[in-house]
Amino acid sequence: MIDKKRTVQLDWEDIRYFLALSQHQTLSATARALRVNHATVSRRIASLEETLGHSLFDRRQDGYVLNSVGRSIHKEVQTMETAACAVFDRLDQRADISGLVRITMTRSLADGFVSEHLGSLLADHPGLDIEIITESRNLSLAHHEADLALRQGRPGKGELTIRRIATLSYGFYAHTSYCARVEAGETPVFAGFDDDNASVPEAAWAARHLSNYRFVMRSNSQASQAAFASGGYGAALLPDLLARRWPDLVSLKLGLDVPSRELWLVMKPNIARIPRVRLVADFLSGLFSAR
Repeated sequence: MIDKKRTVQLDWEDIRYFLALSQHQTLSATARALRVNHATVSRRIASLEETLGHSLFDRRQDGYVLNSVGRSIHKEVQTMETAACAVFDRLDQRADISGLVRITMTRSLADGFVSEHLGSLLADHPGLDIEIITESRNLSLAHHEADLALRQGRPGKGELTIRRIATLSYGFYAHTSYCARVEAGETPVFAGFDDDNASVPEAAWAARHLSNYRFVMRSNSQASQAAFASGGYGAALLPDLLARRWPDLVSLKLGLDVPSRELWLVMKPNIARIPRVRLVADFLSGLFSAR
């Protein structure tokens, strides 16, 4: 019999991993479903078994199968999950959305697209506050530096809820008059990232493929690079969604295949259940999907 005193220490995340492993039966399949690594699944199951003082699975060659103890608590655990979901759904329906949600993203996403579309969200929810943090480094969600993150590239590890919400395309852009000069034979010059941002994927790609060209202007802001190109002084490698904000910019064909980048919405699982965070996450996902 399970010691009732131990159950007060149950971690809901351990329970969630238990249910997922009982369904998918292998560490790798469970890890894919939860978008974590298999070591995290193994650690969560070990934590639950230690808390309960019982093994819950038979480890077999073809995967994990619930043993008698695991089967005996499975139904109750499913009931817990259903009740927890019902609580959050009820709060979503009854609570006014209010409070602060902090989002971290690149400056180009903030300045070139997201900020201008927040008005409708804030108008619908007057008690909601949004803080956008633009930094070149990835802020830590685990250390509560932000609630949500828009990351250009799939996060590689950690206990995170992730959602791919867009694929960002890139191209070379310049003023129409500058494009005409390049087409007439002039060698283009470029605006690009400064040395402190050399690790940014666009900067690293440019360093490999544009090493024979001159960069006459450098900045940590792609909006500044776009403004330079819009003035007719050179070309810039820009995300298409930012370039569209500058009516004088047109595509400059250089015969180079510029790679696209995936955009991921990232949050911690416990934070994702907070109604205001879920609302903003769904808004951002819909914003990019619509465009």
